[in-house]
Amino acid sequence: MDEKVIKSKTPDQAIASLMRLCARREYSSFDARRLLVRWNVCREEHDRIVARLQKERFIDDGRYAEAFVREKIKLSRWGERKIVSALRAKRISGEIISEVLDQYISREESSERLYEALSRKLRTIKYKDIYDLRAKLMRYGAGLGHDFDAIADCIEKLTKELNNED
Repeated sequence: MDEKVIKSKTPDQAIASLMRLCARREYSSFDARRLLVRWNVCREEHDRIVARLQKERFIDDGRYAEAFVREKIKLSRWGERKIVSALRAKRISGEIISEVLDQYISREESSERLYEALSRKLRTIKYKDIYDLRAKLMRYGAGLGHDFDAIADCIEKLTKELNNED
C-alpha cells in the first residue's frame, strides 16, 4: 500500500501553509486545528496559530458557515437539520449557526426545494403501494435533513397529484 507520509511542521511552516490553504478556500478554526494535529505541531502552539489566522482574517467561522450554508442549500439541496448537524460537527458556535440560517434559509424556499427534490425522486422510485412510496419519500427527505412535518406536507401534495393523474 502506498501511504502518504506526513512530515512534521514547525509553527511558522504551519502558519504559512494554513495561510496558503485559507487563501484558496474557506476553512473553519476546527479544520485548522485538525491540520495542525496532522502536521504534528505542538499542542501549545495551536491556540496562538489559530488566533493569529483569525486576527489576520484568514479564518472566520462566520464566513465559513455562510459559505457552507450557501453551498449545501444551492448545490446539495440539504435541509436545515443536516446543515446544523454538519456545522456543529465542525464546532461552529450555535449563535453563528442560527444567525447564518436566519439569513439564508426561508421556510418557503426550503419547502419549494424539498418539494422539487421529492418530485424528482418520485420519478425514479419503484414502489408496491402508496404506503411503500410514502415511506421511501419520507426516508429520502429525512436523509436530506428536512423537517418531518415539511416532508409529510410535501408527500401529501405529491400523492394527491399522483392520485389525480390516475
